[in-house]
Amino acid sequence: MPSREQWHKERARDRGPHRRHDHRYAVSARSPRDREHLHPLERRDAARIWLPEDAEADPVPAILEYLPYRKRDGTVDRDALTHPYFAGHGYAGVRVDMRGSGDSDGVLLGEYLKQEQDDALEVIEWLAAQPWCSGRVGMIGISWGGFNGLQVAARRPKALKAVISLCSTDDRYADDIHFMGGCLLLDKLSWGSTMLAINATPPDPAVVGERWRELWMQRLEGSGLWIEEWHRRQRRDDFYKQGSVCENYDAIECPVYMVGGWADGYSNAVFRVLEHLKAPCKGLVGPWAHKYPHFASPGPRIGFLQECLRWWDHWLKDKETGIMDEPKLRAWVQDSVPPRPWYAERPGRWVAEEAWPSPQSVATRAALSSAGLHLDGAAAKDEVLSICSPQSVGLAAGKWCAYGLGPDQPGDQREEAGGSLVFDSAPLEAPLEILGAPLVDLALAADRPTAFVAAVLSEVLPDGAATRVSYGLLNLTHRDSHAEPKALVPGQRYQVRLKLNDCGHRFSPGSRVRLALSTSYFPIVWPAPETVTLQVATGASGLTLPVRPPRDSDARLAAFAEAQTAAPLRATQLRQVRDAASGEIVVERFDDDGLRRLDDIDWEVAVAALRRYAVRPDDPTSAWGTTKWTKEYGRGAFRLRAETTTRMTVTRDHFLIDATVDAYEKDTRVFSKEWSAKIKRDGL
Repeated sequence: MPSREQWHKERARDRGPHRRHDHRYAVSARSPRDREHLHPLERRDAARIWLPEDAEADPVPAILEYLPYRKRDGTVDRDALTHPYFAGHGYAGVRVDMRGSGDSDGVLLGEYLKQEQDDALEVIEWLAAQPWCSGRVGMIGISWGGFNGLQVAARRPKALKAVISLCSTDDRYADDIHFMGGCLLLDKLSWGSTMLAINATPPDPAVVGERWRELWMQRLEGSGLWIEEWHRRQRRDDFYKQGSVCENYDAIECPVYMVGGWADGYSNAVFRVLEHLKAPCKGLVGPWAHKYPHFASPGPRIGFLQECLRWWDHWLKDKETGIMDEPKLRAWVQDSVPPRPWYAERPGRWVAEEAWPSPQSVATRAALSSAGLHLDGAAAKDEVLSICSPQSVGLAAGKWCAYGLGPDQPGDQREEAGGSLVFDSAPLEAPLEILGAPLVDLALAADRPTAFVAAVLSEVLPDGAATRVSYGLLNLTHRDSHAEPKALVPGQRYQVRLKLNDCGHRFSPGSRVRLALSTSYFPIVWPAPETVTLQVATGASGLTLPVRPPRDSDARLAAFAEAQTAAPLRATQLRQVRDAASGEIVVERFDDDGLRRLDDIDWEVAVAALRRYAVRPDDPTSAWGTTKWTKEYGRGAFRLRAETTTRMTVTRDHFLIDATVDAYEKDTRVFSKEWSAKIKRDGL
């Protein structure tokens, strides 16, 4: 029996010959329709292309992945597993550095801009016109690449025939790194700091030639501090509507395959797109974190690349693969497990739905009272219960978006119970299976004009351990609208609804269902400006679960194939390090990839990040966060380094952001820039 590594290599050889090209192709500053009037070229984009060896004689469809994450050394490991696989099965695998990133010219000015989409239209037109391309193009991508797959599809380029979008969103305000239920996510700071570091990195002189320093300085000077604008934009305005395809689902006419994972931060979009898209559409949700399903954790991993081929073959080669005859949604319903911040695998089973929302789902309402959660449908008497949480509630929440690489998923929710208003059901006498979004209705009043509520759904195992199943947040100033927040009138009662994250879970007999409410959830979101007490009137409050009745058809579903990939990247580890994470009130995470040499291009890369978040339990204005990135690149005596620091603190009325970027050639600092911003809070 060969080892896994040997098996990957042998299988990759079996998939057919292909060759790889690193290419810099010219693009014009004009739109595709003006190509006959081209003026001198303004920039070049960089692409890596894997082709079947006979592609010029027998043209093939192209599969595009379009990202700012440095194809040369950023996504190179996952690209090596994926794009050669497509090439070995009769497609051109194409990985493009978007404008201002990696080895492409220009400056990257922000996320999901119209400019980014305009550039993508030119890339697609260029691909379709190549002699090795059949004229048909598909787009695949995860996260940013999943976003722009949907966004470009909404622009309707003629050659784009199908999209696979993973871990993405249709709504940049409601379901991205910026906000959750109108609450300000710390991921806005974290991800903004990450992009500040990426935008400070140089191109590879081996690709761009002597212009490398000029291009690097353009990026360092021109890309800016994105998170300043992000934090100034606190309402759902045109900034967030740009790139949010939920503004007009009908703009997308090509087929879309939506893929997500329960441990990821973006699974909700799968269900919304399935519900609203009129174009052919399928959905797949597994137990995975923010990774491709053929190498993601938690497992089980699946033969996702084979599934992609079935999709591409159907829509790009007109082959009958049967994929569109299968149910619209496949989802992994997770079984009971003890709470852990990391899982290698989550036990469960695949289920399917022919339509979404499922006509067979049963909305089951549970009442709340001081005695607990009443699943029997009995009405509870009207009581008023109060909660004022310490700011440390949320420390067991894990990351908003887990990557599955370490302890970043929610831990034992018993740690949160003491600072929460807890409603437990009686022990279940039979299994209870849910699929979809739980809803929490609350009649409440606050003693401050700005407040939020967090609602956490957990399974309490017979030994008392509590595993989080789903959660939701609502900024109460956003109770009517994310575009027009309204301050609360202290003491006035409001009726609000929280939609928790979609989930698939089977509660076991003997377990209890728990709903926990709190007024803080740090470090998922920044605290409210002041300590808040909420009063909850139980008679008009309740929990609604999307109960999925047992179905014999689930047992007849065809199993996914075992995961396959192309051969892993050849790289040599030159410096080894360890990860560390955790804390009680100060949460610290240090990630260091060590120093590696990418053997095929003799290029050394080192990336390290230190993130620290802190809060005092009794003071919401004590919260702060700091992120430091170091990125190193080199070949022989040639050495470059970029260092960035971002720090955010809060007062009752303002967000305060400070940031620095420093760039070095060997040990000489060649660039330095600082930013400082004071931003007024607007209902946050």
